[in-house]
Amino acid sequence: MAKEATLQVRMDADLKEQVETLYKKLGTSFAEAVRIFAKQSVQENAMPFRIHIPEQNSSQRIGLAKGEIVVPDDID
Repeated sequence: MAKEATLQVRMDADLKEQVETLYKKLGTSFAEAVRIFAKQSVQENAMPFRIHIPEQNSSQRIGLAKGEIVVPDDID
């Protein structure tokens, strides 16, 4: 039998509740999702997803070009 270890993580209680609800809907648990994340990280030798900084104020942008036309902050 493989050795087992315990991982403790501190997080916002609301976030924990939301993520537990999400994974329950997906038919698994948050703990299992963490195990999947760890296994995938080792397999890929990297984070199993792309890490990036989201575009800021994307809700303020309009137009098909998204980013070429910007709504000024002082317009209601």
